[in-house]
Amino acid sequence: MAKRAKATAKQDQPREPADVRSASSPQDAVPADVFVVDDEEGICKLLTLALQPLGVKTETFHSAEAAVAALERGQPDIVFLDISLKGSDAIDVIRALGAMHYGGVVQLMSGNSALLLDDVRRIGARHGLYMRQPLEKPFRADAIRQAVMSTPFDGQTLTTLSLAPTTRIEISEALDKNWMELWYQPKVDLHRGTLVGVEGVLRCRHPVHGVLDSASFLSSENTEADTTALAEHELITALRDWNELNAAGPGLRTAVNVSISVLGNLHLPALVREHRPKSEKWPGLILELTEEEVVKDLDLVHEIATQLRIWGITLAIADFGEGFSSFARMRELPFSELKLDSGFVGGCADDARNAGICQAIIDLARHFGVVSVAAGLENAADLAAIRDMGCHLGQGPVLAEPMPKAQFLADVRKRARTRKSWF
Repeated sequence: MAKRAKATAKQDQPREPADVRSASSPQDAVPADVFVVDDEEGICKLLTLALQPLGVKTETFHSAEAAVAALERGQPDIVFLDISLKGSDAIDVIRALGAMHYGGVVQLMSGNSALLLDDVRRIGARHGLYMRQPLEKPFRADAIRQAVMSTPFDGQTLTTLSLAPTTRIEISEALDKNWMELWYQPKVDLHRGTLVGVEGVLRCRHPVHGVLDSASFLSSENTEADTTALAEHELITALRDWNELNAAGPGLRTAVNVSISVLGNLHLPALVREHRPKSEKWPGLILELTEEEVVKDLDLVHEIATQLRIWGITLAIADFGEGFSSFARMRELPFSELKLDSGFVGGCADDARNAGICQAIIDLARHFGVVSVAAGLENAADLAAIRDMGCHLGQGPVLAEPMPKAQFLADVRKRARTRKSWF
């Protein structure tokens, strides 16, 4: 599901002192860690001062034109972006960031209405950007620092990751050299606080660029053979890892993201027969397809889903809510989970529109007799709100980020010893 590329790894590079620079910085200057795009000089100074203790370099701009020009020579880890700018607005910056395939975080900030902020955030998401929940002015210095120090990517801070947007990883090379890993993110029962499943997400451990997410190796330029080989690797890894996962957390069910375009190329029955766990307690595998893919060809999805059920594999419909398409036909599909789109889960505690959509999807899942899953939970308020709506399961940064298998197993065992809840 990840759509984001990332900036070159910097964890081994020494930090320079915080530095405030203007848009007229030299073309060969090292790009700042943080861009602040706001037409109020006072706000720019506030953010710069607030971030100084973190040792990050900050560059400030008062217009979209100046910020976009700076982005051409280097991209920061995070962009603080005001709605209204001199002679322009945040949408202009968002369009430019989307065209550049910007892989960092966009942190909106404004004194405008929450509804307007949320609409702008949705536009950013449609451009493939990672949009954090907006900061409403006036805000405190600790809120600014928290936005930078939070860990939205793989459990690491923004300044410790990964890949230049222009770098691409060849799937065939990564598979041949065993760079591909399957990391696991917990899926938690929101009413009992217990671990009930995991989602496997692909990561590439590159010898030069570090740990990369799927935006670094998945694109429209990939060949059919490469994407099929990658999907096969992902499924085989998930099947083989289950015995270890089950030993640490009995009864866990694994879900992985797939594309409908590759399912037809995989000989799944034979693959499952060969690699599935031998235990009679194996609960089967969940394959996640996006709502967009499902509604394109409901008949094909129905056929594939029916065959997969014979082999203990069920479907989950992910990113649900953007389309709300073909409800009457979708009830014909043999799917087991309905996964709420993270764009609606985020902010559902405070946004009446998001809350209403989330509640409608949860009620729909109950009507279909399937499990509802809230994806992308980022804070305790949204978790509590979505739980009160009756959602069954949740996953997201507030619970745990995706992590390597060894780290996941150690965490599960530690929680079992200490009887620590997941929230």
